[in-house]
Amino acid sequence: MSASRVITWDVSASRGFETAWVEHGDGVMRARGRAVGTVPEPYWISYELETAEGFVTRRLSVTVETGAQDRVLDLRHDGQGGWTADGEPLPGVDGALDCDLGLCPLTNTMPVLRYGLHQAPGEREFLMAWVSVPDLAVRPSRQTYTHLGPGRVRFASGDFRSDLEFDEEGYVVEYPSLASRLTAR
Repeated sequence: MSASRVITWDVSASRGFETAWVEHGDGVMRARGRAVGTVPEPYWISYELETAEGFVTRRLSVTVETGAQDRVLDLRHDGQGGWTADGEPLPGVDGALDCDLGLCPLTNTMPVLRYGLHQAPGEREFLMAWVSVPDLAVRPSRQTYTHLGPGRVRFASGDFRSDLEFDEEGYVVEYPSLASRLTAR
C-alpha cells in the first residue's frame, strides 16, 4: 500500500458524518470507517472494506447499532463473481465486482479508480451488491458512471442522477444530495 488518507464527509442524506481511514496503491484498497446518522433512524456504523487487484471488492464487514438492535453483515466476493452474505449465497448479485454501502461516499471510489473515470473519457455500467443502511439488506443495483470532465463523474441508478466531484486520487469530494468532504488529508 502506498497512499494513506483519512477522509471525513458531512453526510447530508443521513444527517450525519463519516470518517474513513484508507490505504490504496497498486490497484488494491483497504479501508475502515465509522459513521453516525439520524435518518432513517439514529444509527452508528463501523465497517472494514478490502479489495483485490483492480479494486474489486473482496470483503465488506459492517456492524450497525440502532436503538432497536445491532446488526452485522459479512459480505464476501469469491473473485469469480459469486457473493455470500454471512456465509449464505447471494445469487442476485452474481457477476458484480463491487459493493456499494448505502450513504457511504467511499464505495464510489472502486469503479472510478478501476477505469480511471475521474481522469479519462468513458462510461461504464455496473451491477453492484448494494447494502442498505441501517438494515444491512443486500440488493442488486445497476449503476452507470460517466466521465464528464477532469474530476467530474455522473452517477446514475434508475431515475436517480448526480454529478460527483472526485479528487486526483479518486475519492469523492462532493456528492450532491448525499455528502460533502470536510477534510483533505
